[in-house]
Parts: sequence; structure tokens; C-alpha cells
Amino acid sequence: MLTNYDSKRVFDYFLEICEIPHGSADMEKISDYCVDFAIKHQLRYIKDNANNVVIYKPATKGYENAAPVILQGHMDMVCQKTPDSDFDFLKDSLRVYTDGDFIKADGTTLGADNGIALAMVLAILENDNISHPEIQAVFTTDEEIGMLGAGALDMSCLTAKRMINLDSEEDGVVTVSCAGGVDFKMSLPFKKCSMTGSEVTVILSGLSGGHSGVDINKNRYNADMLAGRLLYKLSNRFNFGIISVNGGDKTNAIVNRCEIKLCCDELDALISAANLYVAELKEEIKSAEPNFNAEFIKGGIGEYEILDEASAKNLILTLYCVPNGVLNMSADIENLVETSLNLGILKTNENDVSMQFALRSNKKSALNALAERLECFAKGVNAIYETSGFYPPWEYRNNSPLCDTYIAVYKEFFDEEPKAEAIHAGLECAVFASKIEGIDCIAMGPALYDVHTVKERASISSVERTFKLLLEILKKCK
Repeated sequence: MLTNYDSKRVFDYFLEICEIPHGSADMEKISDYCVDFAIKHQLRYIKDNANNVVIYKPATKGYENAAPVILQGHMDMVCQKTPDSDFDFLKDSLRVYTDGDFIKADGTTLGADNGIALAMVLAILENDNISHPEIQAVFTTDEEIGMLGAGALDMSCLTAKRMINLDSEEDGVVTVSCAGGVDFKMSLPFKKCSMTGSEVTVILSGLSGGHSGVDINKNRYNADMLAGRLLYKLSNRFNFGIISVNGGDKTNAIVNRCEIKLCCDELDALISAANLYVAELKEEIKSAEPNFNAEFIKGGIGEYEILDEASAKNLILTLYCVPNGVLNMSADIENLVETSLNLGILKTNENDVSMQFALRSNKKSALNALAERLECFAKGVNAIYETSGFYPPWEYRNNSPLCDTYIAVYKEFFDEEPKAEAIHAGLECAVFASKIEGIDCIAMGPALYDVHTVKERASISSVERTFKLLLEILKKCK
């Protein structure tokens, strides 16, 4: 049977983490929480300028000569909420509840990605009755916005050459390779002009959304892309002005809602035509997106500031024609997405419309080519562009003792063969592998569903099972 250790402490720590605001770029409070934990338990720690925290725990008896192990997770969460929620991610505690076997949050993302990892590691660090080699616990910041913390971490503070990352989201799967990525920002500058007419707000909603790496191949439609289709269709028949287009606020989340504000002198005819086209879209995507919906809210009649004609044409062209979603499947690994991109943020600013994409590929050359393709597109529509947040792919390693240990332990306890997989999402293993020569990495974790969305939930039984599995793996790391 599995190690006899109560996993209740994992959930205790997770609930404490949920009380602390810890969205990406808001890392000080959760970082201080980890430091306070280290001080309370008299463990050596390091906190760097990026708010990364490393906590060291000595080996237990009988493991003094064993090589150390890194246990690693990230502190930030993706902050999403329902449209009617007044939740403030900078101040409020997550409203967590249980529903059968699941932990959920009311009206927001749950942050089990990756708060569960932190909770597991803290539960191990506090307990002196668990057998393990020296542990170097690494809690990184801002993983969700480009793995910034891992990129900034001075790896010389780590002596371990083997690492267990706890940011996987599927029970019974050990991850051994992942995609690299880069963020691409395109800004379409515009001039304003005035138009007299009736205002209408078009809201496209009800889409599934999801993680732009894990869920990119699940036929989940991007609301910003659908907005481009609708705008192009209407532009062929009506004279209207674009006041604003806004959809999404995270590059690594598939956009499930987009809001368009227009000015038109034939409002009723435009709405009638838009409804007909929306009906076509609903029929087209109903199997993948049964809850897709469009709402039309009439405003007043007056004079409105709109994008000038040339800028509006470039915006519609971009939203309709820019690549998005899966571009290539791997020819080497069955069912693995090799290259993709996601338009995750579309925002109308004072003088430009900005678009931010998350680019991913398991091949560095393909990732570079995709960035160049967007550069070429940006030049064609007179947009300003920049790339940031590059992280390399994590290459598959044929000989991984940690992977072998995971598989052996899993088969022993569950009498079934686990999967060893490469994934299209990015993992911080890629950053560590690029900086620590010869490091042996695996990623594991419990079953999490619909991460990066307000439907995010964690399986309680899977958390318990994964935690006890982790303890057994550490026990065998002699």
C-alpha cells in the first residue's frame, strides 16, 4: 500500500494559499508566506529579487549520502472571473468549496495550478517522519506570464541534478518533454475620426476557453477570432465604425468572451444581418461550443469617436486572417501538437489596438519561424511588434532514472502502466534543463480540469493519490 501519511495537511496548506492574493505579477505576499514558513520551521532559505523562494531541508536518516532532489512549483495563478463577479484578485481571498470529489472556487479560477504543488511541498517540508534525500524546494514567480521567475533565478544556489516538477495536470501521467514558447505583441496604431449614428455593443460569449497549451487541440474556439469573422462579414454590407474591440486578458488562456462596440447608421439592418450570421456560426461550431451566444445591446444616437477607415480595415484583416490555434502536429510523437499560437489579449487603447499572442513549439526552429511569420504579418498591416518571454523547449531524455522510478512505483501500487508523455504546454523544466547541465527532470501532478478558466477544479482523490505517490518516489531516491 501507499505511504501511510495523512494528506490532510496538503489541503490545509492549499486553503491557506487560497487566502493570499497571488495572481501573476502580484508575488510579494505569497513569497513572504513561503519565507515565513521557512522561518517558522527553522529551514534555510533564499529569497531573490524576483521573489523566488528556495527552501532547503536536510536529508533524513539513512539518506545522508543520497543526491539531493529539487521539488518545484510556481506561486502565481491565472486570474479569471465570471463577467458578473465583483471579485478583486488584488485583495480578496478565493471562495473555495467542495463539490463531491472536487475542489472549486466560486466565480473565479481556483489556482490549483499551481497552488496544489506548493501545498504538497510545504506538507513534506514540515514533516520529519517522511524519508527523503536533501530537498531543495524551489517556488518560482510569474510562471503564467512567461516563466519570468525561473528565468531570473540564479541556479548556482542549487546543487541537485534531479528535479520533480509538480505542475502537471493529469493523474497517471509522467511528463518528460514540453514545448518552448515566446510571447508576441502586435500593436496596430490608429487615428480617430468622428461618426454620427447609433451605438451597439456586441458580446460574443459562452465559449469553453481553456489553457492555450493543454486545450489548444480540443476544438475550442477563440472569441477574438470569431469577432474577426463577424466584422469582416458585416463590413461587406454595412458602413459602420469600430469604437473598440476587447477580448481576453491572459495570453495563455483561450479567449471565451469578446466585446465589440460599433457605430452604425443602419443599426436594425446590421443587427438583423449579424444575427443571421451568428446563427450560421452556432450551427457550424455547435458540437464543439454548444453554449456559444451573441448579445446585441443598443446604445444611444450621437457622435462617436471611431477608428479611421484604414486602421479599421487593418484590424479586421488581422482578426480574420492572422494564424491562430494548431499549426502543425508532430510527425515524431503521436497526437502531440508541435506548433501553435493563441491570441489571448485583444485590447483597444487610446491610440492603438494591441494584440498579444502565446507562441508554442516543441521545435526551436519552428518557434522561430512562427515568430518571423507574425513579424511579416505585422509589417503588412503597419503594426508595431515585439517579442518577449522566450523559453526553450524541454528536450526528451532517453535515459531518465527519475522517470524509471515513477513508472516502477506507479505500476507497483496501482497495477497499471502509467503514460510517459511529451506535452505542448510549457513547463519550467525547460528553463531548469537549459541552465543546469545534465539535470534529470520529470513533471507529475494530480488531475486538474479546465485550468485557466472559472470552471477550474481539482480532484480531491487524485491529489491524495499523487501526494502519496510523490512520497514513495522520494523514498526510493537513494
